[in-house]
Amino acid sequence: MVPMPLRRILIANRGEVAVRIVRACADAGLISIAVYSEEDRDAVHVRLADEAFSLGAAGAATTYLSIERLLAVAAQAKADAVHPGYGFLAESADFASRVADAGLTWIGPSPSAIAALGDKVAARAVARAVGASLLPATDEPVATPDAVRAFAAIHGFPLVVKAAHGGGGRGMRVIRSATEISDAVEAATREATAAFGRGECFVERYLDTPRHVETQCVADSYGTVAIVGTRDCSVQRRHQKLVEEAPAPFLSDPLREEMARTSRAILRRVGYVGAATVEFLVWADDAGVSDVSAGIPPYSVAFLEVNTRLQVEHPVSEEVTGVDLVREQFRIAAGEPLGYDAVEPVGHAIEFRINGEDPARGFAPSPGVLTRLRLPGGPGVRVDFGFEEGDSVSGSFDSLLGKVIVRGRDRVEALARARRALREVEVRGVATGIGLLRALVSNPAFTADGRAGGAFGIHTRFVETELAAIAPGVVPADGEAGGHGPATSSPDEAPATGRVVVEVAGKRFEVVLPAGLMRAATIAPPRRTPRRVPPPGVAGADGAVVAPMQGVIVRVAVGEGDVVEAGQVLVVLEAMKMEQPLTAPRGGTVRALNADVGARVAAGTVLAMVDEGTAA
Repeated sequence: MVPMPLRRILIANRGEVAVRIVRACADAGLISIAVYSEEDRDAVHVRLADEAFSLGAAGAATTYLSIERLLAVAAQAKADAVHPGYGFLAESADFASRVADAGLTWIGPSPSAIAALGDKVAARAVARAVGASLLPATDEPVATPDAVRAFAAIHGFPLVVKAAHGGGGRGMRVIRSATEISDAVEAATREATAAFGRGECFVERYLDTPRHVETQCVADSYGTVAIVGTRDCSVQRRHQKLVEEAPAPFLSDPLREEMARTSRAILRRVGYVGAATVEFLVWADDAGVSDVSAGIPPYSVAFLEVNTRLQVEHPVSEEVTGVDLVREQFRIAAGEPLGYDAVEPVGHAIEFRINGEDPARGFAPSPGVLTRLRLPGGPGVRVDFGFEEGDSVSGSFDSLLGKVIVRGRDRVEALARARRALREVEVRGVATGIGLLRALVSNPAFTADGRAGGAFGIHTRFVETELAAIAPGVVPADGEAGGHGPATSSPDEAPATGRVVVEVAGKRFEVVLPAGLMRAATIAPPRRTPRRVPPPGVAGADGAVVAPMQGVIVRVAVGEGDVVEAGQVLVVLEAMKMEQPLTAPRGGTVRALNADVGARVAAGTVLAMVDEGTAA
C-alpha cells in the first residue's frame, strides 16, 4: 500500500497507458481518476477507472494538452496527485510546475530535471559534461533552414532534424541533400508543435544503420539511481519503435557497463527523481568493444537522449525483473527509498506494438471501428491494450492500439512464444502491422543467435529498407484472419441488461437498466456500421486525389491551375499525430482544389483533381 499523501490519482492521459496506470492504482489500493475527450467518452480507460471526468471538448489540443482543463478537473475530482503517462504533457516542465503549484503531487521528475533533460539540446550539454560519447549536433535549436545548411557544410549528409521536446519519433525528418532542407525543417517543426505544443528543433548527424539501445532507470530522492536492465528498440518505422526486447541482446558486458555508468552520471548530475530511460545509438565499428566468445561484434556507442517519463516499452523490463515500474513511480513520488541500485534480468521478453496503420500504404494511419479483436493468451503472454472489440479508433490521436508482450527462459523460447501469440491475434476493421510482425519473428536477421552462426542484422531502418524482402503482401486480403478489411459479424445476442452513461457536472456515471426498458426508451445507441477505408491518397485513372483517412489538412503545396509532376506533394494531411503527404497520381494540371489549411476532412474526400496533358 502506497502511504499518504497519494490516495486519489488523476491520470492525465488516454489509451493503453491510462489503462496500465488504472490497473497499477488498483494493485496499490489507490483511487484512479480518468479524464476523457468527447472521442473517448466510452473508452476502456474510462470504463475501468474508479471515477471519470469529461474534459468537455474534442481533439488533443483542447483536452489532453490543455493544462487549464486538466487542473480544473483535478480540483473538481479532489485529486491529490497527477500521473501524466507518456506522450501529451508527460515531459512538460510547465505542466509539472503547475501541478505542484496547485498543491498536487507530480508523479514524475522535477520541473528542473525535465527542463534539463526533456529538452534534447540541453540534455546533450549534460551528457557532454559527464563525458558521454556524442554524435555531432547543433548546440542550440535551429530557427531557419540556413542554420541547417551551415551545419551541413561542416558535417555533410545525411542529417536529421529532430524535435527538441517530446519523443516517439514525432517531429523528425532525415535530410539527404540540400534540396530537402526547407521542407524538412518546416514539416518537423509543424509536427512537433502538433504533438508536443512546442516546435523547437535541432540538427544531428544521422547514422543509417545503428541499433537503438537504452537503459531503464529509476531514481529516488535519497540519491540512489538504479538500472533496471537494458532494452533493444531497433525495429522501427518512421523512427518510431515497433518491437522492443529486454535485455538488449548481443552486447558485450563492457558496453553495458559504459551505458549504465553514463546513465547514472547524467541522472545524478541533474538530481533526477523518478523513472527515466537513457537512450543510445550503437553501431558496428572495428574500433568498438566486442565479445568474440559470445558472437558479439565490435560496437561503438553514443548518447542519444533521455526520456523523462515512463516508456511505452516498459513492460519488457518488468517481465524480466519483476519490478512494477508504475508502482515504483508511486513509491518514489510518495518519498519512499528504492532499496536497490540494480536489478539482474532473468529470462528474455519481447514487446510488439499493434498500431492502427497500414504497412502496405507506407504505414498510413487507419482509424475506424474494431469490428473484431481477438488477443492471445497462454504461458508467457501479457496483453496491454487500450481498446476492445467494437471500439472506435479515432484519427485524432496516436495510432497505438495496444501491445503484446511475451516472455521466455531465454530469447529462443521468447521467440517461439512470440510466433504463437502473433498467430492468435486477429484484428478487423482497422489495418495493422500484424502481418509484418509475424514475418519479422521468423526472419533470420531477427532470430539469429551469434553463437550458433548467423548475425543479428537488425538496425533502425531495417523495416524500411528490407520490408519487401521480409514481408511481401504484409496485409492479408479482406476477410482473412488478421486481415485489415472491415468484416461483418453476426449480431450479438440481446443482453439481459443495458448500460446508460450519463454525466452530472462533468463527472461520468453508469446506470444499469433491464434490457426491455432500454429498448422501450430507445436509449441504447445502434452499433456503428464499419466503413471501408478508401484507397490511398493517390488515385486511379480519373486523377482524383483522395483523403485516405479522416484528418486535418496542415499544408496545401499547390494552387488551382498549377502544373505538377507525378508524385509531387499536393496536400499534407495530419492524422494520428503523423503527417501524410498526398501526391499527384500523374503529371498534369491541378483542378477542383478542395483543401484549406486547418480543415478537417473525412476519409474518401476528394481533395483535388489532376487533369492530364499539361505536365511540364
